Amino acid sequence: MDLRWTDTLDIAIELDEQHPDVDPQYVRFTDLHQWVCELEGFSDEPEKSNEKILEAIQMAWIEEKD
Repeated sequence: MDLRWTDTLDIAIELDEQHPDVDPQYVRFTDLHQWVCELEGFSDEPEKSNEKILEAIQMAWIEEKD
């Protein structure tokens, strides 16, 4: 799968699978950024992210947990 920063839901699903014991509500954006960049299939440029994108990923991940 070819993941980009705009694929917030797909990224959230992958993060939930990779870090099942993590409460995404308390993840720092620096850690979130690193984890996204480390996902298999993630192929976007690391510097293209911003706080708004990371926030959207975090919110999607929180919803996935519910």
